[in-house]
Amino acid sequence: MMSTRDDYERILNHILGLMVVDQYGNLTYINKQCADYIKVDQKTSIGKPVGEVFPATKLDEVLRGNKTHNTEFYFHEGRMSVSLQAQIIEDGKVAGALEYDIIQDLENLDSLLGKYVLSLKNEVDFYRERVRQLKKGRYSIENLIGSSQAMENLRKQIVMAANSSSTVLITGETGTGKELVAQAIHNLSCRFSGEFVAVNASSLPESLAESELFGYEEGSFTGAKKGGKKGKFEVANGGTLFIDEINQMPMTLQPKLLRALQEKKIDPVGSEGEKYVDVRIIAATNKPLKTLVQQGLFREDLYYRLNVLSIEIPPLRERMSDLPELLEEKVKEFNKILGKDVRHIDPAVITKLQNYAFPGNIRELSNMVEKAMHFASGDTLYEDFFDDLNLHISPSNLNHLGSLPRPIDEVKNQAEKKFIEEALIKFQGNKTKTAQFLKIPRALLYQKIKRLGIKTELLF
Repeated sequence: MMSTRDDYERILNHILGLMVVDQYGNLTYINKQCADYIKVDQKTSIGKPVGEVFPATKLDEVLRGNKTHNTEFYFHEGRMSVSLQAQIIEDGKVAGALEYDIIQDLENLDSLLGKYVLSLKNEVDFYRERVRQLKKGRYSIENLIGSSQAMENLRKQIVMAANSSSTVLITGETGTGKELVAQAIHNLSCRFSGEFVAVNASSLPESLAESELFGYEEGSFTGAKKGGKKGKFEVANGGTLFIDEINQMPMTLQPKLLRALQEKKIDPVGSEGEKYVDVRIIAATNKPLKTLVQQGLFREDLYYRLNVLSIEIPPLRERMSDLPELLEEKVKEFNKILGKDVRHIDPAVITKLQNYAFPGNIRELSNMVEKAMHFASGDTLYEDFFDDLNLHISPSNLNHLGSLPRPIDEVKNQAEKKFIEEALIKFQGNKTKTAQFLKIPRALLYQKIKRLGIKTELLF
C-alpha cells in the first residue's frame, strides 16, 4: 500500500514527459523522465517560466485559451513527441496546466498511425454499410423463405448473378417475387451502394414512357418541368435498374432500350447530346418472351440482349414443402401490421392450403393470411378463418363440392368471385375501372359484390 511521497514520486516518474505549471506559467513540477528527455536539471527548473525550461512548449497557450484540453506535436532538437495538455480548474478558475507525452519516438508514432488508419477503415466500412442500408432495396437473399431444393437452387442462381455484371432476365408467374429476387441480386453485387430503381413497364403510358425512362430537358414539351427531369436510367446510374413486366414495353421504345443496353448511352427527350450511364439492367416477365418474339410482339435482338443470365422462379405449388415456413413468416409480418399476437398455426390450416394450387403464388398466400388474421382474436390461426377463401378444386375439396345440391353453380360462383376480386386488386379497389375491365355496368358490379359476399375492405 502506497503511503510515502517517494512512492508517489516513483509512480509519477513512469509518466512520459510530465510537467505542471501554475496560473502564471511557472514550472511547479517536472518529473525525472521529462527532465532527462528534454535535457534540463530537474531541481533547478522548478519556479522558472516554462518557456525558459522548454522553449517549444505550448502550455502557456492552454493557460490563456478557452480549450480545456489540447493535443500538440513537438519536434525539438531532433526529438519528436506527441503531448496531451489540460487546464487545471479550481473553483471555476484556471489554476494551472499540465502536460504529458503519449509518444516520444518515431517507432511508436508509426504504430499509432497504423492503428489510426485501421480505425479510419473501420469507420469508413461502418458508414459504407449505413449508406448501403439506406440505399439498398427492401429485400435481400435472407428474405427468400423456404428450405426446399427449388429454393436452394434459386439462391445459388442469385449468388451467381450477383457475381456477374451481365443483364439478368427473371421469369416466373405473377406473385412469385420477381422484384424480391432482383433486389437480392443488387444487394449482393458490387453495386450494392448504388441505387436500386424499379419501374413497371405495364404502368408506363406509351406517350410518357420515353421521358420516364430517359428523362427530358426543360421546354422539351408542354408541361415539362423547369430544369427538366432525370429518367429512371439516370437515377439508377451506378446502381441497378429493374424493369418489371418487360413484355409490355412499348414496341416504339424497344430500340432505344436496346441502344442503352449496348452502348450505355441515353438521349433525354429534347436533348441535343448523349449521356453516358453506368446501369445494370435486371428485367422480369411473367410471359414467355420467346413466344412474343415469334408473334412479332417483342424485338428478337432485345430479347437476346436481355436474356444473358436467366433465372426462373418456381411457383408455390411446386415447393409446397416451404408452405409452413412461409405461413409462419407471413403471420409474423401481419402481427406487426395488424397489431395481433398470433403465435400458433392449426395444422389443419397447412393441410388445407397444401391442397390449393395458388395461382397467385406468394402474393395470394399473403393476401389469404392477411384476410384470415382479421378473424383471429387469440393466439392461434384456425382452419375456419380460411373458409371464405376461394380455393381451387383439388382432390380434398372435390368430395365436398359433390355433396352440394348444385355443385356446378358453386364452382361458377367461386370462379366469378375470384375473378372479380383479382380485378379489384388490380385496380386497387377502383370500381369504375374494375367494371370497365370486366365490361359490365358499375351497378351490376355492386350487385355481384353483394351477391357473392366479396369483402372489399379485406382485399387491400
